Amino acid sequence: MAKKVLIVYAHQSSGSFNAAAKNTAVEVLAAQGCTVEVSDLYAMGFKASATAEDIKGDVKNAENFCYLEEAKLAWEQGQLSDDITKEQSKLAEADLIIFQFPMYWFGVPAILKGWIDRVLTNGFAFSQEKRYNQGIFKDKRAMLSFTTGSLESMFSPTGINGDMKVTLWPLQNGILHYCGFQVLAPKIFWAPASAAAEDRKSMLESWSTRLQGLLEEKPLSFIPLDCFDEKAFQLKPGVHKKHVGKEFGLTVGIHLNKPLPPHSQMKAGC
Repeated sequence: MAKKVLIVYAHQSSGSFNAAAKNTAVEVLAAQGCTVEVSDLYAMGFKASATAEDIKGDVKNAENFCYLEEAKLAWEQGQLSDDITKEQSKLAEADLIIFQFPMYWFGVPAILKGWIDRVLTNGFAFSQEKRYNQGIFKDKRAMLSFTTGSLESMFSPTGINGDMKVTLWPLQNGILHYCGFQVLAPKIFWAPASAAAEDRKSMLESWSTRLQGLLEEKPLSFIPLDCFDEKAFQLKPGVHKKHVGKEFGLTVGIHLNKPLPPHSQMKAGC
């Protein structure tokens, strides 16, 4: 059955490497029979800031405005702004979401962070009862595809930028996995701006090859919610005991004060 793919794209220039990576994804996935839709955030003029303007009509508590609560109430009442509901409709229909962007300050560009803040509304994308592997989007897949300004060696355990696995943990676990997505390993284009033209071409060819089998890839591994107690959300004693004697921690974030798993956040099944 043909899949629906949403590419959330955040770059200002149609001549950029990010644009080329986005175009490659559209072309290869469409050739496989996928329906591909692109949210070009800069072209759309997507608003980055999460404010009371996102809510139609009066807010519940204007004096002590809480976006988390007000947005949830507005979503329940069908009073979110049209630009948010349009993106939520795209997301609801998609089987796979690809975020294509240049890494800014070890994270995503402000306009993409705004999409995350505003579109992944409390209630629509997550709740206290539905999160992590029991999350609302547990039947959907998502992945990060991005460029860096630094070489791969600089994002290593001995490099000046630190281990890329650590950089990815808040994005892949704290956003994507938190909302329930099955997270595919990221596609990282290392410093294309400083690479030779032939090397940039090879990067896109590698991306094209991966895209041809992307829909069958195994997701990254995360710790299931039922491994934690329901009060303090600490690892259950039995789970902790099972792993305490092992060489590596469970994940980048839940590492038990042990060395980090070698490929966690970067490679499927690790």
